[in-house]
Amino acid sequence: MRYTIKEVSRLLNIPATTLRYYDREGLLPFLDRRESGYRSFSEDDVAMLQMIECLKSTGMSIRDIRQYMDWVRQGEATLRERHRLLQERRRAVEVQIAELQEVLRRIDHTCWDCEAALMKQAIDRRP
Repeated sequence: MRYTIKEVSRLLNIPATTLRYYDREGLLPFLDRRESGYRSFSEDDVAMLQMIECLKSTGMSIRDIRQYMDWVRQGEATLRERHRLLQERRRAVEVQIAELQEVLRRIDHTCWDCEAALMKQAIDRRP
């Protein structure tokens, strides 16, 4: 099945401008164009976009995502490099998770303080 840029934009909740940017940056090396010049996305392109969004959400730079996509295009000979890069991203995500868990702990503690103060306030207002 083939998709238009509008369909992919809706499907993945990615603005069409971002999809065009990814294409210009070389992140979609296999992307076809119709005779009219419009981009035509395959199921594989959609899967690649999902991977790009995944990598982007880890904080990976466009430069590194482009490198990863180049390695994908080169095939099995680059499996070791891809694995290394993904392991690095995994460690970075683990650090982000630990940092967010600390943020959540602080928020929970502050919420508990607020709840205790509200309960005290309610008790103090009783006749």
